Amino acid sequence: MNKILQAALIIFALWSPYSGQSQVGGLTTYNFLRLPSSARITALGGSLITVRDEDLNNAVMNPALLNPEMHGGITFQNNFHFDGIYNGYVAYAHHIEEWGITAHAGVQFMQYGEFKLADEFGNINGTFKASEMAFTIGASKEIGERLSAGINLRIINSNLESYNSFGIAADIGAIYWDPVKRLTTSFVIRNIGVQLSKYDEVSEDLPLDIQIGFSKRLEHLPFRLSIIAHSLNQWNLRYESPLSDDGAILIGEEPKEKSGFSKGIDNTFRHLIFSGEFLLGKTEVVKIRFGYNHQRRKELTVGSLRSLAGFSGGLGIRIKQFSIDYGFGSYHIAGSTQHIGISTHISRFQSAKTIVD
Repeated sequence: MNKILQAALIIFALWSPYSGQSQVGGLTTYNFLRLPSSARITALGGSLITVRDEDLNNAVMNPALLNPEMHGGITFQNNFHFDGIYNGYVAYAHHIEEWGITAHAGVQFMQYGEFKLADEFGNINGTFKASEMAFTIGASKEIGERLSAGINLRIINSNLESYNSFGIAADIGAIYWDPVKRLTTSFVIRNIGVQLSKYDEVSEDLPLDIQIGFSKRLEHLPFRLSIIAHSLNQWNLRYESPLSDDGAILIGEEPKEKSGFSKGIDNTFRHLIFSGEFLLGKTEVVKIRFGYNHQRRKELTVGSLRSLAGFSGGLGIRIKQFSIDYGFGSYHIAGSTQHIGISTHISRFQSAKTIVD
């Protein structure tokens, strides 16, 4: 665990002097890669890089989470956004015993729906569609009894009307787990890559994200707490809004000035996602989940209007060989995204058939 933390801190220290910009939106391309890949991740605030179990959806966030329990796993996930927009994820995992590695392959896709095609004068000349997709393969290998490392390789394609772009990216991650203390610590660098072909003449960066995570399963309560620190490659995430915390500023009124300490605390918490899972039943057949993303709340809350922006929740149920998950993520007073998914393990059906025979 110390080695993971030391490596993470060294990379963060080297990177932080070059990451002084405060805004993250609009500075990168292929931003659909930031979206949660599963209903479980949506329910837990948008990121989960620390839980090492049979859920292969987590491997697209941190390839080091791939493990033998995922063997034969297959998943189908779909996240419904506003106005017919949706993104999804389909994946399969396989453990190769003779090599001692677990591998997976998956497809992330984003459908933006249909748009009106208009010229500069507002004349409608038809319609067009926009979509993006990423194909990912990855593998992980245990290094010793409690340490695992993994890598994802990703090919990305984006089609926005007549504009097209291709790119490549990679994730590298590591995880340390202690089964006695029931805790895990992880480190991952996501979306290291470049555009191979540009939409126009401008080359854009990918949504690089350095994350550190911690999860702890309580001893006397069926509950797991997770804390994820994200966007560590860009420390300042604050945006100085012309609106006060109480809503729009009156004419001639000066905005309220926050202290440096208050700004520092706010910026620190914008890097953190807090989440928890209640694991009910002897075999954990029911899981109740919730999460809080402070950056999302601060950026998407509207003035003094109350909303659940930044909060999320969901439920997971296992019925025989299938795991069914639901998650919602509240982004704005306009509504929430609804994420559903179903997963199973082909190997379990094969085992059941063998027992019957």
